Amino acid sequence: QVQFVESGGGLVQPGGSLRLSCTASGSIDTFARMGWYRQVPGKAREYVAVISNDGVPGYVGFVEGRFTISRDNAKSTVYLQMSNLKPEDTAVYYCNTAVGRPQPWGQGTQVTVSS
Repeated sequence: QVQFVESGGGLVQPGGSLRLSCTASGSIDTFARMGWYRQVPGKAREYVAVISNDGVPGYVGFVEGRFTISRDNAKSTVYLQMSNLKPEDTAVYYCNTAVGRPQPWGQGTQVTVSS
């Protein structure tokens, strides 16, 4: 199993930007797709973005045009560049494989968008 450590979250004003990182304890190039997910208290975890091993991204509609996912297999790291953040983006953000059985979930990183 691979462990994920997410980082880069914080408090940001509406319209601001953050770059999240997710570093794996092992190689991620065996995972055909890696994804970012988010969860708010009382709600199910939801998909945000996905990237294939050859770099093709996909996004859920409410973040398209504002978020950019990327991956660096050599560093076993997946990134999520977030811009034009909105209060409704407030959540704990996680990464995991987006194909097959999920690996154990990490602690996530808290993103709070507030003025």
